[in-house]
Amino acid sequence: MHDSVFITGTDTGIGKTFVSVALLHALRAAGLRAVGMKPVASGCTRTADGLRNDDALALQAASAPCPDYARVNPLAFAAPVSPHLAAAAEGRHITLEPIHAAFAQLGALADTRVVEGVGGWLAPLSDTLLAGDLARALRLPVILVVGLRLGCLNHALLSARAIHADGCELLGWIGNRIDPDMLEPDGNLDTLRAHLPAPCLGVIDYRADAASAARALAPAVAALRSCAQR
Repeated sequence: MHDSVFITGTDTGIGKTFVSVALLHALRAAGLRAVGMKPVASGCTRTADGLRNDDALALQAASAPCPDYARVNPLAFAAPVSPHLAAAAEGRHITLEPIHAAFAQLGALADTRVVEGVGGWLAPLSDTLLAGDLARALRLPVILVVGLRLGCLNHALLSARAIHADGCELLGWIGNRIDPDMLEPDGNLDTLRAHLPAPCLGVIDYRADAASAARALAPAVAALRSCAQR
């Protein structure tokens, strides 16, 4: 297997990183070398080693072999705002070249790469780039993380439509139970299964531990294996 996947979400704060980390653990449990990547990250902390982002550090820690941070997160910005604004505040501009380079370097280390986007599919990265453009540029199939809360049906269906309109493959979707008080959670899951144009690749329980979250993503591992064999 030598393939990769792009993880996007229905919104920010719906658990893309948690799901990406769980998928890395599931892939590793299946005997694969798997590394995570967060190409663009804002809201980074200044350290003695440079800017560091918590999400990117979590992906790095879940990777085996463990890559250099600069490969996991080639574009890091300090301000906790949309990346295009954080980059502008530093007089910088987000381009694809460093992302392509880091992605290729990670490919030399691992069987598969789990690439986590920023925000939702249409989050702006620059005047000419949106978050979904990363998946197109890297030619990756997409897994959509659906944060299971009120409004998720509309967000999920709009996201799926945008992914398709941009010419990308929606490999599947993962439900993440982020609201324990959500009404009719099973009914919402049934609706998503009926209306999203791709299979459900797992549902993660509210505050699931790392091991159970990884186990829940066995269908996602199978989907990636199938994708790699095409």
